[in-house]
Amino acid sequence: MQEVGLALALITLVAVIVFYWQRYPKHPVLLMVFAATALVWLDPVMNWAPYAVYNPQVTHWPETWPLVSLSPTVEPFIVLGYATFYVAPAFPAIWVLRRIQLRRPVDSFVWRHPLISLVPMIFVIGFVYDLILEIFCIRTGLYIYSQVIPFGSLWAGKPYQFPLLWESSLVTLVMIPAGILLYRDDTGRTNAEKLARRVRAFRGRPALGSFAVMFAILNVAYLAYGAAYAVIRVTKSATSVACPWPYPEAKVYDPQGFYERAGQPGPYFAGNWDGWQSLQSGRPHVKPPTSGRCSPNRG
Repeated sequence: MQEVGLALALITLVAVIVFYWQRYPKHPVLLMVFAATALVWLDPVMNWAPYAVYNPQVTHWPETWPLVSLSPTVEPFIVLGYATFYVAPAFPAIWVLRRIQLRRPVDSFVWRHPLISLVPMIFVIGFVYDLILEIFCIRTGLYIYSQVIPFGSLWAGKPYQFPLLWESSLVTLVMIPAGILLYRDDTGRTNAEKLARRVRAFRGRPALGSFAVMFAILNVAYLAYGAAYAVIRVTKSATSVACPWPYPEAKVYDPQGFYERAGQPGPYFAGNWDGWQSLQSGRPHVKPPTSGRCSPNRG
């Protein structure tokens, strides 16, 4: 169902882009769609950082590709729909801001500081949007968070555990810049266009400049998202494992030994970043318990 839905969504997205590109060539929203979609090049790293393990049955990129192989299991095609995820919250947030501005005098806070006012709106909308979308994807088996911090997570210890406080907050680090860059001031220019005009090399190429600004800023924001999870990973704070391991087609992704400590049967896989990149040297030596929370002999 999800893969058919992805195919239909991508066909629709491409058709819409082609239609609007013919009518509004180089429109800032279309450029943002391209910039957000291009973030997929970092997705394997961002799956590695928060222990996002995809169902190996989904259609995915070849596992032998160097960058792709960093994902805990597979890197699915479904991430090509990033544009509908990171960009979408900006539109209702900007609409709400405009409605509030219409009811306020021009010397009010929302007029004097529109970007500051926009940030909490995108955060709230993006938080709820991510919550609904990710819980749906996890509960239908598309992927799991194999390890989460127990505090702030929903259903900790279950196969469908979800790091609500952490994921739904951190993901807005990308949504917020996308919305700010698309916001138009009273001159009719977006912030991305205004920033691009400051770079001499882009003054004769406004569309290329806008795209470059969008792509660069979104990448920095996405790296900040991954860096936050990297801190969680290095400090080994994500101690709650998704039990039982739901994907028998793949080895148990257990880079820090928490699954083995909980009694989950192997074989285990430490991932392709189990050395100096993770500040460790392979999986730690673990003495498995006779009966743990994930043990089939429990009870």
